[in-house]
Amino acid sequence: MTGGRCPSKAKINGKTVIITGANTGIGKETARELARRGGRIIMGCRDMEKCEAAAKEIRGDTLNPHVYACRLDLASAKSVREFAENIKKKEQRVDVLINNAGVMRCPAWKTEDGFDMQFGVNHLGHFLLTNLLLDRLKESAPSRVINLASLAHLVGKMDFEDLNWERRKFNTKQAYCQSKLANVLFTRELAKRLQGTGVTANAVHPGVVSSELGRHTGLHQSQFSTTVLSPLFSLLVKNPELGAQPSIYLAVAEELDGVTGRYYDVLTEKEPAPQAMDEEAARRLWEISSRLVGLEEDEGHSGESGQDNLPAQSRQTHGRNPGAVVGPVGL
Repeated sequence: MTGGRCPSKAKINGKTVIITGANTGIGKETARELARRGGRIIMGCRDMEKCEAAAKEIRGDTLNPHVYACRLDLASAKSVREFAENIKKKEQRVDVLINNAGVMRCPAWKTEDGFDMQFGVNHLGHFLLTNLLLDRLKESAPSRVINLASLAHLVGKMDFEDLNWERRKFNTKQAYCQSKLANVLFTRELAKRLQGTGVTANAVHPGVVSSELGRHTGLHQSQFSTTVLSPLFSLLVKNPELGAQPSIYLAVAEELDGVTGRYYDVLTEKEPAPQAMDEEAARRLWEISSRLVGLEEDEGHSGESGQDNLPAQSRQTHGRNPGAVVGPVGL
C-alpha cells in the first residue's frame, strides 16, 4: 500500500488525454479522475462493449460529456495505425498520452503480427502508437507521454538475439520482465530524442495493484488459490483507484513541467535498474523496434546494417495465432 493520492489539484480543462487499456483497472480510474478534472478523454480499448460501458459510466459519474471510447488493439499493428489515423483526423491536439495497457504472464501467445504477446503489446504496440502521434504531441506542446512500467524491470534482460522467444524455451515471467525493461529503455530514449520539442516522457511503476492484469498468474490456477490466496492478496495491495494516482500525478502535476526521462516508483522519482540506464541498449531497442513495426528510421540514427541481428519475425511474413484472444487491460 505504498504511496498516497496525487497531491496536485490541477485542472486540465481543454486538454485531450489518450489512455490505452482504459476500460478496467488503473486505466479506467485514471480516465475517471482526469475526466473529473475537465479533460477530453479518449479511451483506447480492444473490447468496445466494455469500453463503451466504461465511458458511459465515467460520463455519468463526472458529468463530463467529453469521454469517448475508441477501438485499439495493441496486439495488431494495423489496429494501432487505424487508431492513430483516426486521432489525427478528428483531434486537433493530444496533450497527454498514457500508455497504460498491458498483459502479464500470459501463455506463449503471439500477436497478430507474430510477436511475443507481452513484448508486442506492452512495448511494440505502444512504441508504434507513440511514434505515430508524435506530430500531434509536438503541436500541442507542452505535452506529456507517460509509460506504465513495473518494478519487474529490475530483473528484466533484453535478449536482442531472441526478443520473440523463437530460440529459447518460453518463460512467461522472464518475457514479462523483458517487456517492462523495454518500457523504461523506450522512455529514456524517447525523452532524449524529444529534447527541445516541449514533449516530455516519463515511466512509472504504479505499485502492486489488484486488477485484471493478474488473470494469468498462479493466484487463479486452483480452487485454493482462488478462494483463499487471492482474497488475502487483495487485502495487501492497492485497489485500482489508488493504483491510478501515479499516472494522474505524472499527467497533471505542474511541478513536473519540463521533467523528462525519469522513472517514478509510485509518486517518488527513483533511479531505475542499471540495465535500464544503458544508453546503447536503449538506442538499439529503438532501432530494432522501428524495423519490427515498419517505421522509417530518422536520418542520422541508422544502426546495424542489414537484418542479421533482427529477430526472425521481422524477416518473414508475420503469421496469425487465432487462439491468442487477449487484449490490453489496465495495469
